[in-house]
Amino acid sequence: MKKLTANGQKWLKIFHLFFIALWIGGAFSINLKQFFLHPESGDELYGILSTMDFIDWYVIVVGANGTLLTALGYSIFTKWGWFRHRWITVKWIILLAGISFGTYPLGPWLSEMTELARTQGLGAFHNQTFHHNQKMLMIFGTIQLCTILFAAVISVLKPWKKKPKSA
Repeated sequence: MKKLTANGQKWLKIFHLFFIALWIGGAFSINLKQFFLHPESGDELYGILSTMDFIDWYVIVVGANGTLLTALGYSIFTKWGWFRHRWITVKWIILLAGISFGTYPLGPWLSEMTELARTQGLGAFHNQTFHHNQKMLMIFGTIQLCTILFAAVISVLKPWKKKPKSA
């Protein structure tokens, strides 16, 4: 497969960093906000959660999918390859797990909380489903944020040596 030129790789890196910044920034925003959720009215609760849901759909999802596409570009069109280094393998695991976990439990939990706030107002705080989803988002949203931050750190540090060639 034809490899990108040095200039092409620079542009790929710019896009990759942009999408990673969206993903991490969106995740950080939602995580921070959920720990300081103290609305005074049902409309305020709905407004806060609908904003968090918007950030999920239009910042985090775009960032995660853009990261996936640019990571594919790195694997296909540069010398880095798919699994040439252990740190790349770890990043692929984090990326795919992060997208899967964000798509299935995390996103739906937040969307369901938003809908409950729309229909029940502050009464949503007395709803078992709302409480469960809120607790799960606090726990697993924080884990998700930490793992994608870890992926960013190992991208810079490249901590593990090249995989040994099998005989």
